[in-house]
Amino acid sequence: MSEKQKIKISIADRVYPLTVDASQEEGLINASKKIDAMIKQFEQNYAVRDKQDVLAMCALQFAAQVEQKQIEKTTIEGPTKTKLERLNNLLTEHLDKQ
Repeated sequence: MSEKQKIKISIADRVYPLTVDASQEEGLINASKKIDAMIKQFEQNYAVRDKQDVLAMCALQFAAQVEQKQIEKTTIEGPTKTKLERLNNLLTEHLDKQ
């Protein structure tokens, strides 16, 4: 059982106290830093003054990245799986002949 840690995460100038597994602490801290960096990027590049709009755009960008990775994974896995199945069949046929 993982040990629980109390941490404070800062996102968009707000502090969020969390109780998390020790194994999650580093990932959450890194994620909050990425969100803050993305917020600053949106604020610098676009005339957005409302934090909610900036946070919505951050959420959309992160969700789009996850979805794109899933699409790429599916696209790659299909042909790879087929090739591996063919190779496995060839090997099985070869071994059965011996």
